[in-house]
Amino acid sequence: MDETAHGSRHQTELLLHGLRALFGEVDEEFLTELLPRLEWVELAGGDQLFGEGERGDDIYFVISGRLRAHVADEDGQRVLGEIMRGETIGEMAIFTGEPRSASITAVRDSVLVKLSRAGFETLLGSHPLLSINVTRLIIDRLKRSSHPRHASRRPVNLCLLPITDGVEATQLGQRLVDRLGRHGRAVLLTSAGVNETHGADVAGADKSRPEDYRRLTRWLDEVEAQHDFLVFVADAEASEWSRRSIRHSDEVLLLCDANREPAVHDMERRFLEGPSRVGGATQTLVLLHPEGTTFPRGTRAWLERRPVARHFHVRPHLDRDVARLVRILSGHAIGLVFSGGGARGFAHLGVMRALEEHGVQVDYVGGTSIGGVMAALCGFDQPATQAIHNARRAFKADPTSDYNLVPMISFIRGRKLKRIIEGAIDEAVGWQPDMEDCWKTVFCIATNFSRSTEMVLTRGDLARQIRASVSIPAALPPVIQDGDLLVDGGCFNNFPTDVMGRLGVGKVIGVDLIKDVRRRQEIDEVPGNWELLRDKLRGGKKRYRLPSLTAVLLMSTILYSNSRRKQTKQYTDLYFNPEMGRVGLLEWSRFESIVELGYLHAKELLGRMSEAELAPYRD
Repeated sequence: MDETAHGSRHQTELLLHGLRALFGEVDEEFLTELLPRLEWVELAGGDQLFGEGERGDDIYFVISGRLRAHVADEDGQRVLGEIMRGETIGEMAIFTGEPRSASITAVRDSVLVKLSRAGFETLLGSHPLLSINVTRLIIDRLKRSSHPRHASRRPVNLCLLPITDGVEATQLGQRLVDRLGRHGRAVLLTSAGVNETHGADVAGADKSRPEDYRRLTRWLDEVEAQHDFLVFVADAEASEWSRRSIRHSDEVLLLCDANREPAVHDMERRFLEGPSRVGGATQTLVLLHPEGTTFPRGTRAWLERRPVARHFHVRPHLDRDVARLVRILSGHAIGLVFSGGGARGFAHLGVMRALEEHGVQVDYVGGTSIGGVMAALCGFDQPATQAIHNARRAFKADPTSDYNLVPMISFIRGRKLKRIIEGAIDEAVGWQPDMEDCWKTVFCIATNFSRSTEMVLTRGDLARQIRASVSIPAALPPVIQDGDLLVDGGCFNNFPTDVMGRLGVGKVIGVDLIKDVRRRQEIDEVPGNWELLRDKLRGGKKRYRLPSLTAVLLMSTILYSNSRRKQTKQYTDLYFNPEMGRVGLLEWSRFESIVELGYLHAKELLGRMSEAELAPYRD
């Protein structure tokens, strides 16, 4: 088959891939009829293909690049997903002819081909099976989009953009490429390398040098077609190569020396801000820490100055930090989720110990209530034995024993709990950090009592945010934030695996401390207080097996969450549900035995897994 006037051989192969995805296997006769009906479309990063609500019934095949589907909502724009090379756009319009359901914008420079509805219908007349293939494609896409773990697409092209002095971007880029090679074909692209291959200053060619510019563009398209990952390293200054690197990237990694001032760099202002912004790539802040750094500080100042989607702390001298960054960038990150459960939450520490012993890695960690406390300890990136030690010292006192003599807003004053949480953090870190300072990405869930909504907390004073997550309504005082009252996250989401799933992780590990246990009552009416008191004094010969007032209060706050357990469990790839026996929600004195319950359960489950089953959870 002849190549198109625009495309190279590799672009033609990508076109064929898209055609087969839509039409099934195609022969030369079909291609001969189809190719003259195709129109090539070039989009620069940031250009819109079409807008939500527009009329149009053309179908597009993505040859190279990346596009984003988004719709308008009350908060501005909501991203639905991304479309990559070899995929199609607009196939629904072929049948419905309805206005576009979403806007489509190029994340970076992209090349597509367009087939009109009239052209499709002409082909359908001579190839009636096309209708069946297109219908099957639409059904498959709808199934994927409704799957509980439907996540954003991993980046293909990355740009390393130094925004402070003293960053060895090329060296870090090579280490990323070496590790990305475990997940696909990866290549490092620098201006020096391009010039060495193609001649002096070809990397710096702009449109004023059309021959060199087109030659480099075609070569980059071919390199992208041959690899799964391209890692561009921008120059240290605002050069044409830096501009091109950003334009060709799905995600821009802003590399900074974390010990420098968090000022906005000239390249950020020139390429990533305002009307002169290049493309629509996601911006990610990577804070690089020197050897010997015990814990990050001052992350908030960096984040407040730039519109980044996420951030990561990396010690380049530690292989495990580089490996964690690569897992995240390649879509193979591992997320660990801890449920709420009062004192039963000590079992999370035992599970952490078992995971560590079996070489399981954790890149993201989140939880609700006591699960949020344990998520923070995991996010400190300390050995499990150290986390257990810190928790043991912090919880040697009962955190719920300071009762209010005259309850006005809560039965418990909450001052002991506040001291315990702050003490555990201070024991581990040495000061009171923000959530964004943790080595690993940490989140916890709270309920906004004022607005009746779930809140995912990822920034702000760590101790304060944890207190918001554990503040059981009526039992503990709410935490005030931005004028709203925040209470225990278990009211809405006691086991937030769905939140972890939306982060785009490859695997979700869940530790659930709630059991589906129904205790049937053999009585028709609840006895009066005096009868219940007499029954309580009978000891082991009780007639009534009714929950205590405390248990009713605590469990009623998570009834809605419990009704969603089947749904939230679907997000997990590795599920732990340790048997807690008769461990009460407030039995804080049973620290050692509860940790052991979690450890033995996880150790047994992990011990039954084969090396092949464990491999995706390891480095």
